[in-house]
Amino acid sequence: MEDKKMNRDTIKYIAMATMLLNHISMVFMKPGTLLAEIFLDAGYFTAPVMCCFLVEGYGYTRSVKKYGERLLLFALISQIPFCLAFTSEGILDFVGMNMLFTLFLCFLIIKAMKEMTDPVIRTLCIAGLVFVSMFSDWAILAPVFTILFVRAGNSEDAKKKAFITGTLIFGGFNFLGGMGRFSLMTDVVYMLGSMVGPALAGICILFLYNGKRAEKNRKFSKWFFYWFYPVHLTILGLIRIFG
Repeated sequence: MEDKKMNRDTIKYIAMATMLLNHISMVFMKPGTLLAEIFLDAGYFTAPVMCCFLVEGYGYTRSVKKYGERLLLFALISQIPFCLAFTSEGILDFVGMNMLFTLFLCFLIIKAMKEMTDPVIRTLCIAGLVFVSMFSDWAILAPVFTILFVRAGNSEDAKKKAFITGTLIFGGFNFLGGMGRFSLMTDVVYMLGSMVGPALAGICILFLYNGKRAEKNRKFSKWFFYWFYPVHLTILGLIRIFG
């Protein structure tokens, strides 16, 4: 731990910054340009980090119930800002459920994996939650990362395998999504670019994360991470409409 310099809050601040770049690319930049792709791929750092810390947080939170309630509350708060930012034409359309809703589904997956004893009911419940995620941001992939991290537990080797597996699955999804739209070489380049973010997330958590929170401003950081999501989406949405 002594040579690992990054605490949980520092990694989360990086995740917020990379998410902002991703959203700027999606809302304002022309797809396929170099800078737009760099910003887009940088944002893929965020979801694996949040899923990993969600699993970790489930284990040390004082109240699992309040943890889930906070996620659901901010998912509801964030829904209109999410649609406001990502509506392609006009002011406001439904564009799917936001990432905090996906994290709430991931929270329920953790709860099912840890607390349900009947394997059939547990499997059906998890499958249903993964299916529901198809209507939200980071569909399927965030639940897959979450399942991998729960199964990895506290084992460093298992967590390495989880990051590698999740990154490969994510790259595979992007490759399949590009088939028929891009040439093979272009599709491979896009796939490799998309894998950089999750790979860097794995490097930060596996090799740089010291397992601790920041010593100072803990309360501020806690609420900043919840409020940053709806606030920055609202700002992006207003700039999109009035800019």
